[in-house]
Amino acid sequence: MDSTETATAGASRTAEHFDVLVVGAGISGVGAAYHLTTQCPGTSFAVLEAQSGFGGTWRTHRYPGIRSDSDLYTFGYRFKPWTGAPIATSEEILRYMGEVIDENDLARHIRYGHAIAAASWSSETNLWTVEVVRTDTGRTDTGRPRRFTARFLWMCQGYYRHAEGYTPEWPGLADFRGRVVHPQTWPDDLDLAGRRVVVIGSGATAATLVPAIAGRCSHVTMLQRTPTFFRTGRNAIQLADELRQLQIREDWIHEIVRQKILYDQSVFTRRCFEEPETVRQELLSGVRAYLGPDYDVATDFTPGYRPWQQRIAFIPDGDLFQAVRAGTASVITDEIDRFTASGIRLGSGRELEADIVVTATGFHLNVLGDIAFSIDGRRLDFSGTVTYRGMMFTGVPNLAWVFGYFRASWTLRADLVGDFVCRLLKHMTAKGAASVEPALRPEDRDMPILPWIDPENFNPGYLMRGMHLLPRRGDKPEWQHTQDYWAEKDAFPAIDLDDPVFVYR
Repeated sequence: MDSTETATAGASRTAEHFDVLVVGAGISGVGAAYHLTTQCPGTSFAVLEAQSGFGGTWRTHRYPGIRSDSDLYTFGYRFKPWTGAPIATSEEILRYMGEVIDENDLARHIRYGHAIAAASWSSETNLWTVEVVRTDTGRTDTGRPRRFTARFLWMCQGYYRHAEGYTPEWPGLADFRGRVVHPQTWPDDLDLAGRRVVVIGSGATAATLVPAIAGRCSHVTMLQRTPTFFRTGRNAIQLADELRQLQIREDWIHEIVRQKILYDQSVFTRRCFEEPETVRQELLSGVRAYLGPDYDVATDFTPGYRPWQQRIAFIPDGDLFQAVRAGTASVITDEIDRFTASGIRLGSGRELEADIVVTATGFHLNVLGDIAFSIDGRRLDFSGTVTYRGMMFTGVPNLAWVFGYFRASWTLRADLVGDFVCRLLKHMTAKGAASVEPALRPEDRDMPILPWIDPENFNPGYLMRGMHLLPRRGDKPEWQHTQDYWAEKDAFPAIDLDDPVFVYR
């Protein structure tokens, strides 16, 4: 690996130095490594990953049936054709990422078992110093601290805490004699055979788990407080199948299908805002087609919010609804009053007996890796900064963050940020600049400063619980994460790196 040993000023330990440190070897971090390799040849970099292997969320989550809820033509990288079914399992996604690593010789840059505890910026040296603890087991240096320095930090660690998921503190939970598990820490020894299982939640995780274990247990119930919108359809794309029959090159198929999906998604998203009631009825018709006319769709699958105010999960081949219709799964919409020794007492007074309860209730928001950041010895609180296009922050030098899309695939933005960061690094070299940070221009200083995202437009629970931790936004597109891929795909390449918003030193 291309690196040099340097001494950090005032430090008793030597530090390994790189031009760029990428934090996280998930879908964003592996993409960042590819972009640095291809767009910034000669740049020294390392990818620091706390887990024992690449994959991020696809390595953390091992619950039955785990799959993408975005199509892999857009969730996959733009530079690596996807050739399988559009909704993919975690195993398929990990295999795809492994091919990207192997084909581009990225493994030599990745340091597994490296958990970052702290990162400090020095204006004197124009360097980030990163304190790392080795987490890989079986090593003589496990638990020992290490130190790295870098000119630039590229944060690709995702946005939730991998160590534990979010479980509400329900009354009586300690009284329950069965087993309680969270999908994020699914136990290898969990035996479902003959068990009555209750899955609490109504999002993509619950909708994936329920059909995956239906038939493997005595019965599974999806217990939800409120319904969620779902889209249904075949786990196949007719256009891709037809192009393959014509023996079109896979890279051409990937790009053609990718553009078709992105066009269809843009139309659907716009319609959710402009004609929400029509879209609502279309989504509910898709559910009724599987459950039949006698099912109470109004109670269990009709949300009180408009489409896309929360994420809409795709149900391939309607497998959730097929399990419900077959009687191996059921859905109950009710409040939890309290846990009992044998199950859950609902707000309606009904007793729901269970041997196993799965809390598919979300996760803990993680703001830039829960790392202790400081600048020139002062603690950095990101909630006191304003974001530049959802990827840089006022007063924070030489740092970029990948935060993807809610209404489109995460990786679309990871690629856009990758292009921007590589262009910025080359621009800094050309200018002879040691640091860069965004700053409000005079005409921006009176604009309203708002929460990270407008809760009227998107309000999932994990964001609402952690909004106070996130950076702030302004009311201009450049000072917010717009969540609009179709605008950003044109805006990002056009960013003027000599705009006064960028302060170089």
